[in-house]
Amino acid sequence: MNRLSGKTAVITGGATGIGRAAAKRFIEEGAFVFIFGRRQAALDAALAELGSNARAINGSVSELADLDRLYAAVKAERGTVDIVFANAGAGSQLPLGEITAEHLDDIFDTNVKGLIFTVQKALPLMSHGGSIVLTGSSAGTTGAPAFSAYSASKAAVRNLARSWAEDLKGTGIRVNVLSPGPTATELAVQAIGEEGMNIFASLNPLKRMADPAEIGAVAAFLASQDSSFMTASEVAVDGGLAQI
Repeated sequence: MNRLSGKTAVITGGATGIGRAAAKRFIEEGAFVFIFGRRQAALDAALAELGSNARAINGSVSELADLDRLYAAVKAERGTVDIVFANAGAGSQLPLGEITAEHLDDIFDTNVKGLIFTVQKALPLMSHGGSIVLTGSSAGTTGAPAFSAYSASKAAVRNLARSWAEDLKGTGIRVNVLSPGPTATELAVQAIGEEGMNIFASLNPLKRMADPAEIGAVAAFLASQDSSFMTASEVAVDGGLAQI
């Protein structure tokens, strides 16, 4: 398939997990992809897999100067951006009564502040037909014990898409949310461990975790013109976890 032929995409959190799987799928469908992440070794490993139609920029979405470097590199090589997949995320467990300011800052700086500026700083390079995809989560709908800060940050992402669809009226730029359920990524394992992942997997009707490639496939759909009449929407790719 060549649904993304000639398109330029930016994927934050693109070195591993869902971001890397999406980058691979975007390239397979014809896109040129810039992946952005904090770990140089992971970026290098991703580039070795993704090949000549990928570039990697090291940085954090919570650092505005890093985002400026990202988009300067995109502008210098490609001129414009067609697709922004704001996928970088952070999450850890602390129950009510133990939540700290540092815990909140870590999660909201990445999941909300970082996402906002990832999108806002891309807008000058985007034009009619552009697609913005935000990574939400089933936790933004259902909540989870000891995950209130993370769940709240993902509920905020859902509302950002609704508000931004209004802000983007007349531009031809669409914005949608992709909300995965339990997915077998490094970040998820670090956040809740293998035991926690198995527990979450047992709660959905399909009784398994998603492969990152399954989420990447839906990201490609939202990035393409196959979803041309969708904006302000949320697509749940969660095995039914938040749907029943």
